[in-house]
Amino acid sequence: MYVACSTLCFSRMNLPDALRVIREMQFAKADLAIHESGSHLRPSAVLADVAKAAAQLKTANVAFAAFHLQFAEFDSEATRHQLRAVCRLARTMAVPLVTVTAAPLGCEAETEVTRLKVWAKLAEIEGVILTVETRIGTVTEDVSYAADLCRRVPGLGLTLDPSDFATRNLKEDGCDPLYPFVKHVRLRDSGNKPEQFQLRIGQGMIEYGRIISQLDRCRYDRALSVDIRDLPDNPFPVEPEIRKLKHLLESQV
Repeated sequence: MYVACSTLCFSRMNLPDALRVIREMQFAKADLAIHESGSHLRPSAVLADVAKAAAQLKTANVAFAAFHLQFAEFDSEATRHQLRAVCRLARTMAVPLVTVTAAPLGCEAETEVTRLKVWAKLAEIEGVILTVETRIGTVTEDVSYAADLCRRVPGLGLTLDPSDFATRNLKEDGCDPLYPFVKHVRLRDSGNKPEQFQLRIGQGMIEYGRIISQLDRCRYDRALSVDIRDLPDNPFPVEPEIRKLKHLLESQV
């Protein structure tokens, strides 16, 4: 395992500056958010010119652990073209996996399995792993549903975000069935209430040691991505907390 950093930690910077800071903070790799509504790289821009996007990323002199995708449309022909382009960019940049958002709550299991089979195949063609993130408001907030998706969709993995479970006061062992399917992890500190999604390190209930231990049992050897988001209404500066979590995780892996 190694410690990476999400570009969402520096979302109010432009992308070159965000990657420069990640490099200067000596993270092993970056976790790049490619969001259509974001301030950095957008899926539509990647589709328009994959080579240009690759050249832009290469100038940063940073390795990438994963791409975190959010599209303008949940699923459409345009979305699938953008996914394919981002997966091609991932292959070019030697990025092993891309993370997408699962369907909203209430989606029929068969419908989501069908969609993700198509998406996972598009990723596989480019030699990339597709993962869905565990996230409140989507079908993967349900542990059983998330695990079942991975069993039914060949090659599909999970991006684990323990904060989503913590803020619903799920017991520490509540997400244990997910660890065999985890291919990527994003971390911050969180409390057990919805409004406590992001707290200063040490003020929440995230048990990093237990998470690392469970991952180790499943022979997980990928990134632990620091994902303390630079939100406009954040009550504390994020950079000191990013450094704290980086050093904490590095001391345990």
